[in-house]
Amino acid sequence: MDVMSVPTSDLDPKIAERLKRDANGLVPAIAQQYDTGEVLMLGWMDDEALHRTLTTGRCTYWSRSRREYWVKGETSGHQQWVKSVALDCDADAILVKVDQVGAACHTGDRTCWDADVLDAVVGERPDARS
Repeated sequence: MDVMSVPTSDLDPKIAERLKRDANGLVPAIAQQYDTGEVLMLGWMDDEALHRTLTTGRCTYWSRSRREYWVKGETSGHQQWVKSVALDCDADAILVKVDQVGAACHTGDRTCWDADVLDAVVGERPDARS
């Protein structure tokens, strides 16, 4: 799949024309827990995956390794129930706020970001009162 041959989809054309896809026709999609703000995972969506996500209430992604659509939790039971979907200001990323059931990461962790925290200098903003 490349940007010149985006598969046909029932995605609203007004949304489809705004999307900025990568060379494979995909847009990164961040899943975030709707009530806590916890960032859960990154997946990839093409037009059809976004259409399915918008119309079914369940997150659907495109698996780059298996080259097929997958509904999060369809086999694992670790489902994502859609609460809202938004495009960023450039329409090159999708934010899906979800109600996550169980682990979001394929490793069994709650999120994909809790196992490999890197050492970093912590920045502090200047005191606004000075």
